[in-house]
Amino acid sequence: MSILDKIKLGSTKVKTPWYKMYNNIPKHINYPKGSLYDIIKNTADKYPEYTAYSYYKKNKSYASFIKEIENCAKAFKSIGVSKGDIVTICMPNTPEAIISFYALNKIGAICNMIHPLSSEKEIEFYINNAKSNIIIAVDLVLNKINSIINKTNLTTIILVSVSTSMDVKMKIAYYLTKGIKVKKTKCNFSYLTWNEFLNKSRLYKGKTKTPISAYDPAVILYSGGTTGNPKGIILSNMNFNSLVFQDLAVCKRLLPGTSILSVMPIFHGFGLGCTIHAAYAVGARTILLPSFKAKTFDTLLLKYHPNVIAGVPTIFEGLYNSPKLKNKDLSFLTCCICGGDTMSQTLKEQIDQFLKDHNAKTKVRPAYGLTECTAGVCMTPVDSERRGSVGIPCPDTYIKIVAPNTHTELPYMGEGEICVSGPTVMMGYLNEPKETALALRKHDDGRIWLHTGDLGYMDEDGFVYFKQRLKRMIVSSGYNIYPSHIENIINTHPDVLTSTVIGIDHPYKVQVAKAYIILKKGIEPSISVKRSIKEHCEKNIASYSLPYEYEFRKTLPTTLVGKVAYRKLLEEEQEKNNSKNNEV
Repeated sequence: MSILDKIKLGSTKVKTPWYKMYNNIPKHINYPKGSLYDIIKNTADKYPEYTAYSYYKKNKSYASFIKEIENCAKAFKSIGVSKGDIVTICMPNTPEAIISFYALNKIGAICNMIHPLSSEKEIEFYINNAKSNIIIAVDLVLNKINSIINKTNLTTIILVSVSTSMDVKMKIAYYLTKGIKVKKTKCNFSYLTWNEFLNKSRLYKGKTKTPISAYDPAVILYSGGTTGNPKGIILSNMNFNSLVFQDLAVCKRLLPGTSILSVMPIFHGFGLGCTIHAAYAVGARTILLPSFKAKTFDTLLLKYHPNVIAGVPTIFEGLYNSPKLKNKDLSFLTCCICGGDTMSQTLKEQIDQFLKDHNAKTKVRPAYGLTECTAGVCMTPVDSERRGSVGIPCPDTYIKIVAPNTHTELPYMGEGEICVSGPTVMMGYLNEPKETALALRKHDDGRIWLHTGDLGYMDEDGFVYFKQRLKRMIVSSGYNIYPSHIENIINTHPDVLTSTVIGIDHPYKVQVAKAYIILKKGIEPSISVKRSIKEHCEKNIASYSLPYEYEFRKTLPTTLVGKVAYRKLLEEEQEKNNSKNNEV
């Protein structure tokens, strides 16, 4: 065990009221000491003929999956990738992305996971922040890479189409519907296709397996940190392995031979940890999809019959509102985990009744987590729940509520900041020692506690209740949007003096960003100015983070110390909504 991990575990003198709710859930788990790859290899040895993943009409057994990983690892070794190197993966959920992920882990390299919809500026930052010189990217981002490559140290680019692993008919269908829309300009660089890359495996004759400690860094995921600016979160092999064994112990429904619809993205802790690695740790089948829309969720259920689904509230809302499922039997569903955002109690009750009426063997089970602790740290058990709760802490995970900006623990039902301690807590933020020190703090009990920036409380039985984020983060369809990042981009427009961004209610996405803009002296609001600002945002901000509304103001409300009072803007929006509702 590393010194860092011993400090995280610290004293065991922590209140654990949730233990009384642990029916058939272990208090502690003996975690494997190897890598992420070791976990999947162990599973493949046990269940070689079980299906590891399905991608449209193609299935791969665990035995075949391991061979694909080995071949890919050889290809990486042939181009010089070694233990500790950071390789960027900018891919949706495709077999090539998963194969690359485990192949790099087998070598001992670190995977820098980024969102394919990220803007050019964001991709540039993520690559340079990690000092990565190799990228595996979906071909949809070719033009973005083309624009920023001279501002990075990239030396090797491997481009992959989402159709690479499809059968011939599916490839043709994809090209006619989506592939034909991929516009490519003249490249400033040479790149390898996936098949060209794999062919390089023939050049390597040595071993690919590298000795790796459970506490070696394995993955970098991106989130906002305590200031709301994008931060690289360093996660170890132990972070991910402890996460999945904890979640499996509470979930009880993801079992060998079962299937899970893996629609949460791999560049997100929820997707990579809970819907991919957890499945491979137990011998389940992942149903991979490169793109997903909540409106088509009903079609996916009827087509694939997954046993387990895990996702954000909008997914389940689409399920509840679907006319296609009106008279369908959903008895194949045994587990529905909801995380990544808050589900209203009303919606949960409606979906629970819907599931019951359609013979599903589960209710919606709320969960809670954040990327800084890999993913889920709280989950609703199979046999008990509390209205409005996000569940109880998982094994070896300790949670307490403190008065904000202090280490002072509050009594049960006291509302304060949620703090988490345990083996899933991150190693730290990449190149951000001050941010790391703000987030990871040693308390008097000897433990390192992650200060989440989230507000909530705990009842006497250990059930946790999430209230809101202390940070100004907006959660839209499960994606984290950081207002300060959007403001920084808008403020670089030549016509803009300053701006403030808040989250406003949206009937489908829960929340979206709205920008309030003050123009420079002499610039008057107009359609052309608004269009120019929108185009500027589209160039520099990921599509899922773009403001849905832009409003010009002469002034913005301020606090007594002169800061923009964004809460007053939130109150204004709430009053507008109330007025609309009263008119109806």
